[in-house]
Amino acid sequence: QVQLVESGGGLVQAGGSLRLSCAASGRTFDNIYMGWFRQAPGKEREFVTTIRWIGDTTLYADSVKGRFTISKDNAKNMVYLQMNSLKPEDTAVYYCAAKKSYGPRGPYDYWGQGTQVTVSS
Repeated sequence: QVQLVESGGGLVQAGGSLRLSCAASGRTFDNIYMGWFRQAPGKEREFVTTIRWIGDTTLYADSVKGRFTISKDNAKNMVYLQMNSLKPEDTAVYYCAAKKSYGPRGPYDYWGQGTQVTVSS
């Protein structure tokens, strides 16, 4: 089992920045990819970005490319999401997730409880 706890969400004005953190514990060595997803009110959960736990391979959704940056600290079992140039449409609950199988896409196995990000116009 892997436990994931997100933090860092909040309210920010459009054009501002936020940094989300995800603390992983448990069988973290099973993780192949660590990702961020988001779900806005009335919408389905969508992929934001992911990073390979060993190595630096990353993948971003087109909607956040150039504005968001995922990073990790393997020694601390932490994953981060730096969000710049935030837009009102980035408002959502952001979830950290871990994947045990190879390939950045496909179902993720473990999920955090989510952290709210609200961007005001």
